[in-house]
Amino acid sequence: MTISVGEKAFAAYVIDLMQGIGPVTSKKMFGLIAGNELYLKTDEENSNEFDALGLPPFVYSKQGKELKMSYIQALAETMEILN
Repeated sequence: MTISVGEKAFAAYVIDLMQGIGPVTSKKMFGLIAGNELYLKTDEENSNEFDALGLPPFVYSKQGKELKMSYIQALAETMEILN
């Protein structure tokens, strides 16, 4: 999957915003940025909390099938909080 210039810029923006919570660097698969949306990795400990918020999961198509991953779209307020 090719990453667009816009997606790279958005990723850099998100990383810059997160510096206020501590040193943050880009690392594969903790978070996911697609279509200028931030998705956060969920697990057994926090998935119920994300589900309760009604946030959409990251879904992609492969060979005509929709596949859902364990990444949930971040709240819109997340970006404002980090800013």
